[in-house]
Amino acid sequence: MDSTNAPESAAFPRQFARTRRFSLGVPRNFTVSPDGQRVLFTRTGGGRDPIGRLWLLADGAERLLADPTALVGGGGEVPEEERLRRERARERSAGVVAYATDRAARLAVFALGGALWAVRTDGGEPFPVPAAGPVVDPRPSPDGRHIAYVTGRSLHVVEVPDEGAGAAGRDRQLAAAEGPEISYGLAEYTAAESMGRLRGHWWSPDGTRLLVARVDTTRVHRRWISDPAHPDRPPRAIRYPLAGTDNADVRLWVYGLDGSRTEVAWDRTAYEYLATVGWDAHGPLIGVQSRDQRSLRTLAVDPDTGATALLDERTDPAWVELVPGTPARTASGALVLTHDVAGTRHLAVGGKVVTPAGLQVRGVLGTEDERVYFTASDDPVETHVWCHDPEAGAPVRLSEGPGTHGAVVGGGTAVFHGLTPEGPYAEVRRTGGTEAPSSPSVTTIASLAEAPVITPRPRHLVLGERQLRATLYLPSWYEPGTGPLPVLLDPYAGPGMQLAVAARGWTACVSQWFAEQGFAVLVADGRGTPGRGPEWEKAVHGDQLTPALEDQVDALHAAAEQVPDLDLDRVAIRGWSFSGFLAAAAVLLRPEVFHAAVAGAATTDQRLYDTYWKERFLGHPAEQPQNYERSSLTGRGHLLRRPLLLIHGLADDNVTVANMLRFSAELLAAGRPHTVLPLPGATHAPADDRVNENLLLFQRDFLLDALGLGRNPAGTRPPGPAPVHGA
Repeated sequence: MDSTNAPESAAFPRQFARTRRFSLGVPRNFTVSPDGQRVLFTRTGGGRDPIGRLWLLADGAERLLADPTALVGGGGEVPEEERLRRERARERSAGVVAYATDRAARLAVFALGGALWAVRTDGGEPFPVPAAGPVVDPRPSPDGRHIAYVTGRSLHVVEVPDEGAGAAGRDRQLAAAEGPEISYGLAEYTAAESMGRLRGHWWSPDGTRLLVARVDTTRVHRRWISDPAHPDRPPRAIRYPLAGTDNADVRLWVYGLDGSRTEVAWDRTAYEYLATVGWDAHGPLIGVQSRDQRSLRTLAVDPDTGATALLDERTDPAWVELVPGTPARTASGALVLTHDVAGTRHLAVGGKVVTPAGLQVRGVLGTEDERVYFTASDDPVETHVWCHDPEAGAPVRLSEGPGTHGAVVGGGTAVFHGLTPEGPYAEVRRTGGTEAPSSPSVTTIASLAEAPVITPRPRHLVLGERQLRATLYLPSWYEPGTGPLPVLLDPYAGPGMQLAVAARGWTACVSQWFAEQGFAVLVADGRGTPGRGPEWEKAVHGDQLTPALEDQVDALHAAAEQVPDLDLDRVAIRGWSFSGFLAAAAVLLRPEVFHAAVAGAATTDQRLYDTYWKERFLGHPAEQPQNYERSSLTGRGHLLRRPLLLIHGLADDNVTVANMLRFSAELLAAGRPHTVLPLPGATHAPADDRVNENLLLFQRDFLLDALGLGRNPAGTRPPGPAPVHGA
């Protein structure tokens, strides 16, 4: 057959790496001013430019507010705390990667190489603000008069200079760290990595006080990360809350600019997780969760006394999900939460369910007056923006067309953004909340991202008795019925992420690239993935392995019934993180189905992961050790009969490389051949462009060899009969 896509296939790995998974040049981090007249956002200078810049959209035109390449003295070493914040946020660019504004969006502040910068959006150049040390997470007060930031694990507040560049405001240390294991104003590891809370300080609406998180990691398990490629460098110690061990001691204080200091009081013994924090016109609002995550309380805080009052409590026999954007309140003070009822995650406002059965709420985007904007799915392959308006009755869908949509709303203006089958988009339009999607005055915010040289050709499927959502990618040059295609399963299949969606993300491009190498690539979302309601998500409670693997096997067989060209005698599976674990499990436990696997950054021993994320699904390891045993690969190495490639970053501080090293040692002791690819200096998400480019090629070659398919130097290989070789 003619491999018509060969040049594009050969070019794709480098493009994929140089564009940082096609993320460079995509506008994001939107802020809408309260009057709806201005939109701020970040965007790099192009599809291969990694330097983020701050932009303003006003009167239909874009204006560059801050370009790091033009700021004198803007470079420097990024503080370790900031580096970790970016890693937890999965940030892949440099320069201006985050910013914060005052209430009116007239002042924007950001950290650049440890220096503090500010810019006024109504004119003028960016100006440096003198700070006491390298700056982490600067945030202006709502009135724009002060900036709070963290340096040396202590919280500082500096006055904003009146005259801009050259002026200096008074800087004072508001909360001082009492020791090397204590910090003020930063999120602890568990909150940032597993809860989605990246912040540690919050201004009051009047700008006179702050809520400040105090984190003490003294009792948290210590993990050492070394660099074997540089034995002259000392190992780096991190505090990592291993499943079953102590969490950080997290407290919350109210600090006043007048020097006052009041601790917020709640039952921290029963509710040790500070899950959410906010401060709106009705006062501070926090969410606290029990260690077993089966109870979540929403508390109102008296900022004068620190006393708390219970507003809501939700319980669940498995766990209570933290839904992004909740809790929130409307202008009248009605509490906005989600309630799980009979298989549906509903939106609840003021204690009343306001969304219909089957519409699965994904997150709350914000409120305007009594309107509530939220994202939800009535089909798990799409996510849309919705609005609940009590005067309009039923919720109204605002986003159009297939895709995974989100929005930022303010002042009657909405920035719709997300992914469609054509790729990323962002557009601004006026909306009163319930106007028809065809409303005029739409302004597009340009994406400068490169178009992938390979165009995904997804075929969306619904498979098996569980109606599994899946996507099949076939080679562009393949003609149905001309011969069998070896199969590559390319899922994530774990909590918190869907891949079988009606949108062109980077994972779809990678799956299509593997298809161009001669595979039929199948991506299926099984039990435990989001978008299909609480019962679907919690079907993996107590066992993260069996249901996930069963669904991949069922999806494969059901797809073969619909597409007879799939060759079930040549089946491989690949994955990273959760799906890396799943790929290794597939060849261990189902060798009659899977004939080769690539497992990247796999958690082979679930006891080596963190408290919040792992105890959510498997419980406390001292109380439910059987859950960890059934969900781990350790002790099963002797079962390996198929080719297995293990890949792991040696500097991974999320899934420790000990998972790979210990499991490899177990395989060797059992006499089971396997392949190991260590990545020196790489974390959980390797950042080196050359590594990411060659990782794709290395995986391809391993799988082609493992399935006895041979290689094609042009980058594609038309399928042909070949024997299957086990390890």
